[in-house]
Amino acid sequence: MDFSVCNGLCAVDKMVSAVAASFSFSLIMVNLIPTTPIVEKRPLQAADGAVRLAQGKSRKRVFPVPHTQKPNPISEAYGYCNTPSHNEQAWEGHSPADYKLLSVQVMIRHGDRYPLYSIPKTKRPAINCTLSISRNPSHPLLGSFINHMAQGGHGHWEFPLASVPRLPNHNTCEMGELTQSGVVQHLRNGKLLRQAYQPHSLVPSDWSPRQVWVETTGKSRTLQSGLAFLYGFLPEFDWKKLTVRHQWSTLFCGSSCDCPARNRYLEEEQRRQYRLRVGDAELERTYADMARTLGIPTRNLRAANPIDSLLCHLCHGLSFPCMSREDGTTGGCLKMVQFAVIRRQQLDDEMDRRREGLFRKYAILAMYPYLNRTATKMERVAKASTGSRSPRAGGEEVFTLSSAHDVTMAPLLSALGLEEARFPPFAARLVFELWKSPSVTQGQQEQKAGKDERSKARDGGCFIRVLYNGEDVTYHTTFCSSLDLHTSQPLCPLKKFLSFVRRDMFNVVNATSYQEACYSHTG
Repeated sequence: MDFSVCNGLCAVDKMVSAVAASFSFSLIMVNLIPTTPIVEKRPLQAADGAVRLAQGKSRKRVFPVPHTQKPNPISEAYGYCNTPSHNEQAWEGHSPADYKLLSVQVMIRHGDRYPLYSIPKTKRPAINCTLSISRNPSHPLLGSFINHMAQGGHGHWEFPLASVPRLPNHNTCEMGELTQSGVVQHLRNGKLLRQAYQPHSLVPSDWSPRQVWVETTGKSRTLQSGLAFLYGFLPEFDWKKLTVRHQWSTLFCGSSCDCPARNRYLEEEQRRQYRLRVGDAELERTYADMARTLGIPTRNLRAANPIDSLLCHLCHGLSFPCMSREDGTTGGCLKMVQFAVIRRQQLDDEMDRRREGLFRKYAILAMYPYLNRTATKMERVAKASTGSRSPRAGGEEVFTLSSAHDVTMAPLLSALGLEEARFPPFAARLVFELWKSPSVTQGQQEQKAGKDERSKARDGGCFIRVLYNGEDVTYHTTFCSSLDLHTSQPLCPLKKFLSFVRRDMFNVVNATSYQEACYSHTG
């Protein structure tokens, strides 16, 4: 399920499909010293009001001009579409001089898709879900991508992924199917990161199967999005080296999905959302007005979740649907003002969710398994880089791609403390980078090293950056928000992330471990 499905969380446990509140990410900052050209960088004066520094060593945070007005529901919705553009932001791959990039782990949300629901008594949006280089939006890699997918039989697929189509292929889109826009979004994402990481030689030309890890849920839109991203990142990749792994849960929780407390927080969050929704008189009047326009009961309109289809119309530049009569004529049409009311309520829900804090508790328990796996991979790579453990045969995982849903990324952002983050639009990306600082030599040079250099040595010299849709958000995460702003240390120590995942994150639920948080009734 997706953002538009229920403006909230809609199920629990094995069929976890949740989260439909929207975020508005207004805290944008940059904390780096670029050593490579910025990829398709926006102007220094950004549209969101954030003024970015062009020079200087202290680049930890650049804050935007504070918002004085409520977010505009329509402009927020266009941001959700994430229409492919040449004006992309990409701060991935930037670091202080001489730092070495050790590994990158990326989580993406699938690209633009067809609605999951149809509105009764209206025609479905007319969108073609086959791929064509002659239809916009297109991409220089689209033709070769289509050809390369035909060779996918040489790859290795965990069950049941081999039976999932590798390309969208219906002249009239099926429900939830990835569109050509969705494919292009991720070809662009992959290419952006390829340009960002090429100077660092992250993935060697002779990469081994162990070094590149790809995983996805069983939905065609996530599998196809992941393949498009991977092709943009590694064009003409060797299928024989690739294993595509299946995650049965949208939470990517593997064998650690059982957590009763998580389900309780989910249910409490659902009740909070329901109370807020039914108490919104303007929303109730709007649904009743829309139902009268279409000649259907209000309850039927609600069940069809009209915002999902309306967003598709908006993102594809289509007029909002009208009532379709049996004789082929049309009646009244749904209006932008009605759409705006539903979106406004979703933004109100976002603010209420942050105040209540239930979603944050759910998110901590929902995303611990994924974050713990991320932390373990980083720690393993860091130890191998310092010689404290022998590297594994075939090398360590230097690049991990997880192709997921909004119901995966939204709680992940919340668990990291990025509560102000904008709700994951189509083709959103969250990136974890692991960096190693230049070694501090022994003897006299180490004695002469300053306080910060000696601190780097004690940390093992490994650091983390977190980026969301191309913006560095490391210093808004819970584990690095308190780092001394005046220190000359330009990146966040890895040990802060490890401590957060293995202990500190459970403070929110009054526990010290995942086991205690899930099974104790005192949280």
